[in-house]
Amino acid sequence: MANVFDTLKERGFIAQCTNEKELRELFDKERVTFYIGFDPTADSLHAGHFIALMAMAHMQRAGHRPICLVGGGTGTVGDPTGRTDMRKMLTDEDIEHNCECFKKQIARFIDFSDGKAIMVNNGDWLRKLNYIDLLRDVGACFTVNRMLAAECYKQRWEKGLTFLEFNYMVMQAYDFLELNRRYGCKLEMGGDDQWSNIIAGVELNRRKNNVAVYGLTNKLLTKSDGKKMGKTAGGALWLDAEKTSPYEFYQYWRNVDDADVEKCLSLLTFLPMEEVHRLSSLEGSAINEAKTVLAYEVTKIVHGEEEANKAKKAAEALFGGAGSTQNMPTVAAETGKKLLDVLTAGKVFASKSEGRRLIQQNGLSLNDAKVTDVDYILQDSDFTDGEAIVKKGKKKYFKLVK
Repeated sequence: MANVFDTLKERGFIAQCTNEKELRELFDKERVTFYIGFDPTADSLHAGHFIALMAMAHMQRAGHRPICLVGGGTGTVGDPTGRTDMRKMLTDEDIEHNCECFKKQIARFIDFSDGKAIMVNNGDWLRKLNYIDLLRDVGACFTVNRMLAAECYKQRWEKGLTFLEFNYMVMQAYDFLELNRRYGCKLEMGGDDQWSNIIAGVELNRRKNNVAVYGLTNKLLTKSDGKKMGKTAGGALWLDAEKTSPYEFYQYWRNVDDADVEKCLSLLTFLPMEEVHRLSSLEGSAINEAKTVLAYEVTKIVHGEEEANKAKKAAEALFGGAGSTQNMPTVAAETGKKLLDVLTAGKVFASKSEGRRLIQQNGLSLNDAKVTDVDYILQDSDFTDGEAIVKKGKKKYFKLVK
């Protein structure tokens, strides 16, 4: 069997690694126990978590053992990484509820039967720690000047970084230490924005447990222009069918930019790389075949085959050229403009205030997804072959054409 490091590298997952040579040897030598953490900041995982879940699935398929950690402890503090302000403080009830939601969703990607994977909650040990003992035992291993050099803290210097959030790195590093002691965990994986926190855990294990452990980060899910993927008219692209319908989920991937097709097929499906290369080399309108395959495969992984088939059929009925859209009133549109402005100019709304009211009352949909942001800006991903469908109220349909 190929070394899983090569699989992850070929598919484009790997961003940084603490020691590639040693980690490759470890993968060849033994079944490696590794972990990825998910902080329960909402009641559903979203598209940003998708790469981590796929990396975890590839690792498990190669015979290694995942530990899926939900942050019942770290979630009480909130990760400052990539934030310009402090995260909203969650109640213990919210955190517990969100953790349970995460566990159900992760089980779709990872096989937990017969000890093939472990699910843990870091609240089980972090909430029991004695503050003074922690300061003496672990605090002495961290230097403030090195912590402040981390990218996640640098971004907050001007607006201010609370002491609460400053502790986050210590808590995440302690997780790695605890998982190494309990389960022999030798590898922490995560998004590339977690690099500083992961290195802190590697270093803490070396100092406290006197063991060699490793860190590996995956690339973040971004478009070819560098912006994050996974934003829709309704907000984030959730993995929960109640928050983002399987149809809306399917349509998002069906409408990715041509330049992003190969990356998405590599990272977000299990298709062999020969097929990925074949599909992504298609040109002109033929690239739509690759996008349809991408949308179907991704929806199948997240929502199951039945829902993927339903979403594909619904999309074909609406956009399949069977005359279903030809009688709709047409509105000229362009990306980069506010949906509200486009619809008002196209006489869909008599005024902007009417449009705002309808959006606030959940009466407007874009491609079958409720529009919740009155300032939503149209994106390329909203259009399939230059068209998008707006539904006003219960029965009025309009075709946006760019």
